[in-house]
Amino acid sequence: MSASKSGPACIAVGGQAVMEGVMMRTPNSFAVAVRLPSGGILVREQKWRSIWERWRFLRWPFLRGIVVLGEALVNGFSALTWSANMQIRHAPEPPEGKKEEEISGSGAAAAIGISLLFAIGLFVALPHFATMLLGLDASSIAFHLVDGVIKIAILFAYMAAIGFMEDVRRVFAYHGAEHKSIFTYEAGEALTVENARRHSRFHPRCGTSFLFLVLAVSILVFSVTLQFPLLPWKWADALVKVAIKIPLMFPIAGAAYELIRLSGKHAGKWWIAPVIAPGLWMQRLTTREPDDAQLEVALASLRVTLRRERTPEAPEAGPDGVIFPSLQEIPEG
Repeated sequence: MSASKSGPACIAVGGQAVMEGVMMRTPNSFAVAVRLPSGGILVREQKWRSIWERWRFLRWPFLRGIVVLGEALVNGFSALTWSANMQIRHAPEPPEGKKEEEISGSGAAAAIGISLLFAIGLFVALPHFATMLLGLDASSIAFHLVDGVIKIAILFAYMAAIGFMEDVRRVFAYHGAEHKSIFTYEAGEALTVENARRHSRFHPRCGTSFLFLVLAVSILVFSVTLQFPLLPWKWADALVKVAIKIPLMFPIAGAAYELIRLSGKHAGKWWIAPVIAPGLWMQRLTTREPDDAQLEVALASLRVTLRRERTPEAPEAGPDGVIFPSLQEIPEG
């Protein structure tokens, strides 16, 4: 996620790690850069505009967070699908014959649906029913406090567990490269590996921090709104409350986004530290120190998005992308 804006001349940038690469997004550009098995950097870049450019009211506080989350999910899955397909397409021919098939549009849509159902089950339904099994009354404030703590524990455990997978560790390293690249841009430095290497891999406006804030805000909202019984039957009441929690996640996401924006504006202030600190700590699980080759890919993605901002008429890279031998072949805007 990592939406950022630092100073009047700094363009808002968001990013995400993908398979062997990084996606970057600015107000007018959407780009993905991946490292190919051959060693080159494959870059796809296209013009992009947020939906709130058409409907300006979606920029209003609390609504804009829902828009950002929705667009991040759509763009994120699009970038992940493309990056995975490019690894398949450019992989060497296997000695045993047929290559792995690329992911289709319907397959990607199914993956999005399954992922959303998995997230609802893991972070909404499971904590609610686990708290019930502890014997707490679903209409009490204590219930929703414990439910929230279980959610956060599940999130930490999940992030720690997937971090043992080799492919995920590489994605986490590209996540670190994304943050270092954005920090380099925010500092007004040239987008080079040498400059990016010096910066932190922990960014206060990271999507990991956003997820933590969503869960933290949900504890407060659910404690206030769902502390009263809705039905006289215990399990029926629980099912109804789980169903209510799902749409409530949209305004909760909007509130969490406002906190992320606030932390970006006042990152150095002591009073915002409690909001930022948990997310930064959690990024120790979701980022790794990148190597120079990974930094090159992140910087390549950032360079082409910024080129679009400075040269709106620049040609798009096309759906299959353009291969560059190295970062040096990509001009800095």
